[in-house]
Amino acid sequence: MNQLLDKKPTLVYEINDQFNGFYVNMIDRKYCSRVNIPLRIVTNVISNERFESLFINEAIKSNMIELKGHCSLAGIRISLYNGINFEEVTQLTEFMGTFQKKNT
Repeated sequence: MNQLLDKKPTLVYEINDQFNGFYVNMIDRKYCSRVNIPLRIVTNVISNERFESLFINEAIKSNMIELKGHCSLAGIRISLYNGINFEEVTQLTEFMGTFQKKNT
């Protein structure tokens, strides 16, 4: 069980590193959560709320829900609770890659 708990966030963080700054986690990596991963979509060095809204709406159409960030932080929040399986995390990271390619 612990291995799976580590495997899911590791996949998100490793994939996120490959997006060349399109998705940005503002939290220092050593303090990052294994369960909740907040992200911002950044274009031209600033957060792009239009892309974040588009991301959330397209994710909903793909049956990925509850990705909207906390009301005080905005952006995107990926929650990797026990009910989320590894295949769903893989689906999300693939969606993230496709979304970035379509919007850059």
